[in-house]
Amino acid sequence: MKSIKRRIKSVESTLQITKAMEVVSSSKLRKAKEKADNARPFFNALYETMCDIQSENAGFLSPYTHNRKVKTVMLVVIAGDRGLAGGFNSNVIKLAEARIKELDECDVKILAIGKKSAEYFTKHGYDVVKSYINIGEDLRINHAAAIADDIVTPYENGEIDRVELFSTEFVSPLVQQAQSLAILPVDISDDHIRRKELPIYEPSAEAVFNAIVPKYITGIIFGAVVDSFAAEQAARRTAMENASDNANEMISHLSLVYNRARQSSITQEITEIVGGAAAQE
Repeated sequence: MKSIKRRIKSVESTLQITKAMEVVSSSKLRKAKEKADNARPFFNALYETMCDIQSENAGFLSPYTHNRKVKTVMLVVIAGDRGLAGGFNSNVIKLAEARIKELDECDVKILAIGKKSAEYFTKHGYDVVKSYINIGEDLRINHAAAIADDIVTPYENGEIDRVELFSTEFVSPLVQQAQSLAILPVDISDDHIRRKELPIYEPSAEAVFNAIVPKYITGIIFGAVVDSFAAEQAARRTAMENASDNANEMISHLSLVYNRARQSSITQEITEIVGGAAAQE
């Protein structure tokens, strides 16, 4: 009985922690989604402008759209800074690792965002060129611009030939989907091109396009980090909710076992008293 009682108290302590983490994750989730939604229109406008420039300018040339022979690939892998979020971290890391196996003939460099991403790829011997830790919650656009510069500069210098982004999309509070996106060279499909009369760009359409691309990459990084952070909070909230439910079930079961043991002990004591009284008579 004492062992069961200690076990109940232990599970109750754990329940308090999981409940607190569930509430905190819910609060952070709302803030992160609001942040991502507020930033999205501006960067969508940048992408539409790039589409317009490319569609309306014959013979358009830009180093950001030129497909090179791929020898070196940079993978930007966004994971969380903490665990206890179900399969959130492992899903995006597995997706990136599967891509690395496909690129076995290329030199692969990792730009890790999030402590779990940095720890995993460093531990497993991958070439981690840069890592950013604990930036998801308080990310600012200047932080995203610094990360984008670590991507754009080596691409401009010819040190890398292709850049792919691995992150987790927030689909709903119950669904988070690991995904990949090729961000350099910029691929503008006909589906996104708007046919309309364009203004004249100075000094040239190519110069304007090339000036927009780093800002566009900044927007992609900013949106992906914030969206992944929201997905992480949603995954953690679900995991903690499930853990709380399991803890409640465990407490109910242990309480039932404890009550049965207590009832059995009382019954045995009564039987012994009655038996002792009968023996004395």
